[in-house]
Amino acid sequence: MIESVKLRRDSAADFYSHYEYLCALQDSVPLPAVRACLREGVLDFNADRLRVVDWAPLLNTLKVNKNLPLISIKSFFQPWLGDTVSDRSRVCRSRIPAVRSKDVSFQLCKALKGCLTVSGALKNLELNGLVLRERDLTILTKGLNKSTSLVHLSLANCPIGDGGLEIICQGIKNSITLKTVNFTGCNLTWQGADHMAKILKYQTMRRHEETWAESLRYRRPDLDCMAGLRRVTLNCNTLVGDLGASAFAESLSEDLWLRALDLQQCGLTNEGANAFLKALETNRTLVILDIRKNPLIDHSVMKAVIKKVIQNGRSAKSEYQWVTSPSVKESTKTARQKKKTIILGSGRKGKATIRIGLATKKPGNNGRKHTPGKEYYAPEPLPPGVSGFLPWRTAERAKRSRGFPLIKTRDVYNHLQQSNFPVTVTVESPSSSEIEEVDDSSESVHEVPEKTSVKQEAIQEKLEECLKQLKEERVIRLKADKRVNELECENAKLRNINFSLSEALHAQSLTSMILDDEGLGSLPQWLV
Repeated sequence: MIESVKLRRDSAADFYSHYEYLCALQDSVPLPAVRACLREGVLDFNADRLRVVDWAPLLNTLKVNKNLPLISIKSFFQPWLGDTVSDRSRVCRSRIPAVRSKDVSFQLCKALKGCLTVSGALKNLELNGLVLRERDLTILTKGLNKSTSLVHLSLANCPIGDGGLEIICQGIKNSITLKTVNFTGCNLTWQGADHMAKILKYQTMRRHEETWAESLRYRRPDLDCMAGLRRVTLNCNTLVGDLGASAFAESLSEDLWLRALDLQQCGLTNEGANAFLKALETNRTLVILDIRKNPLIDHSVMKAVIKKVIQNGRSAKSEYQWVTSPSVKESTKTARQKKKTIILGSGRKGKATIRIGLATKKPGNNGRKHTPGKEYYAPEPLPPGVSGFLPWRTAERAKRSRGFPLIKTRDVYNHLQQSNFPVTVTVESPSSSEIEEVDDSSESVHEVPEKTSVKQEAIQEKLEECLKQLKEERVIRLKADKRVNELECENAKLRNINFSLSEALHAQSLTSMILDDEGLGSLPQWLV
């Protein structure tokens, strides 16, 4: 134990120095995997690379730290599948990382609990792919209840199940700072979705009470400053289904604070999507409802849901963005196709070639010979001197031009240009190794991503609404101008009347003064 109070304070303020000090106490050095991002002020490492002895100084440093804004611990271990059960168990025992043991995971959660309790700077906590048991989640929940700064919590790919999520929800529902949670690939079902929906309902009730209290004495409550969740991500939980979607839809109908809900690959059908459509009729604050990657939802229904949430997000710029679909990168990789090169000829300046896209790849035989059939029929060659014999050179030329008209090489490029294919012309010079390429992609057909079409529709919707608002404002302006003219006329009439009345009163006052001064002497004595 460190006995100096000053040293404890310094260790809480400087993670790297204290970690290096504790490593020196046990005659070891700081691990490069842990040390890599510490200079940037964050703790981000792969837990599979740490042995059992490497965890002690790291956890002792973590439990007292107060300055790390982000802690990200990942595990990518996958059990090896052997041929037999004995081989599988033997290899798994020798290669299982230390973070997979229940003792290390429990000590890790205890250290995270201590860090959440004392730290006022920790905003992001990400645990990816860790095996967290019930007692681990219980101790982690205690830290979430005491945290005063945590904004984002991610347990992506941690197989906690519905029971584990129910434990974590006890720490989420009373948190005053937590805004976003990520439970992607956590083996959740509709019961887990129901737990999250109940948390949203509970926080909605508390916010309504705060709104009522702040609206007293004609004050306007600030909804954005109230505590509670703003984004819930449950992607890749295929057993959520329509029951989970119905639970979320019921909670969203009266919610004014949740901004984003991600449900990609959650087994939703048209029933769940229609439930969300009904909830969006009254909900005007949800700006992201991601139900993509659910193949059982019709395209028209999905388009209607996305259109609704985009209309909600048009009024103000939201800080929450759509999660990038994982299939976008795969589609771009598969779209790359091998180019085919045709040599047109050679000259004094160099060799000109045309590389044509959309070339089909020859199927590999994987070392197996094709069985003879109609598809691969080829007649046996005739011996020389027999009627019908062709030399092999003549046969190869005939085989190349079979079924195609004889065309000149200078017409190839024009022919391909008329066929709507992307054409790349490459000229290689023997004097230099540089290659000049010209891509003719003006005629090529590119797939328009779904995101681009949705964005265009959103811009069109916004334009129509702006035109409608402009028309309404013009009508209101005309009415206001007409009313101003009427009021100006009335004001002029009242000004004339006031002027005439003031003149009459002035004349009357002069008359009375004259009568009082000159006429009193001529009146009879009994009248005076």
